Amino acid sequence: MADLARLVQDIATEMRDASDRGEVASYIPPLARVDPRQFGLCVVTAEGAVHSAGESEEPFSIQSISKVFALTQALGKVGDTLWRRVGREPSGTPFNSIVQLEREQGIPRNPFINAGALVVSDINLAGHAPREAIGELLRFTRYLADDDGIIIDEAVARAEQATGFRNIALANYMKAFGNIHHAPELTLGVYFHQCAIAMSCRQLAMAGRFLMHGGLHLPGGPRVVSAQRARRINALMLTCGHYDASGDFAFRVGLPGKSGVGGGILAIAPGKAAIAAWSPGLNANGNSMLGTLALERLAEATGWSVFNPG
Repeated sequence: MADLARLVQDIATEMRDASDRGEVASYIPPLARVDPRQFGLCVVTAEGAVHSAGESEEPFSIQSISKVFALTQALGKVGDTLWRRVGREPSGTPFNSIVQLEREQGIPRNPFINAGALVVSDINLAGHAPREAIGELLRFTRYLADDDGIIIDEAVARAEQATGFRNIALANYMKAFGNIHHAPELTLGVYFHQCAIAMSCRQLAMAGRFLMHGGLHLPGGPRVVSAQRARRINALMLTCGHYDASGDFAFRVGLPGKSGVGGGILAIAPGKAAIAAWSPGLNANGNSMLGTLALERLAEATGWSVFNPG
């Protein structure tokens, strides 16, 4: 697909020359030191073609994008009983807000805000020591990407622990409602380490292929999740994947997507492509400014929005 290859290159050139790049996440020291001039984009098509541009091989901290893989793993463990502890509705509040938890009796709105992801981490911790649970998620992510080179950045994990006071508050608050079953510090340890997974755009797009292929690892290959579960994970990404800017992302891009404060975004065009964009500068909602713009350009040019007819 020469046209798609050229499109990816053209978008990367436009993003490279952009003057307004947003602000890096300054509250996590290792992220504050990342060069905001970087931009990467990778598109993996349903046919297996890989189109990359910019710093697409540069590892970055995927942060909240890890919530997609952790949720997939937790659903494999406990199935739909997970939804007794986590909702499926957009929050309309910042990703680390505690406001709704009191009114809703410690049940987070969805698994992609921090409170919901902590409950998912608590589920994945069951029956494991924290290090085992972390290793299990890392192995699962490597399997999805077909890449054993994916690592956890221990410096980022330590920084998360040292600065994660709001997450600590969320975990303890939900513990008071009985919705965190393990010692909060153990659940938090799993969560901080999953956020510190480092991946490149290429690795991230490869890991998202199962959501493009209706739950299959590859066409004709083993099934990661059922087709129904893949659709539902994509639906949650569309409605909840960008926190209180999820509606705007759906309006502008029209693809299921999950962002992270490391500047990455994983987006899925079901049946067509898995896409990863990365630029460290964030907008006011904590989503990659140029990553969002790049995905908007890509969706417009390809017609991949899920709202397009046919």
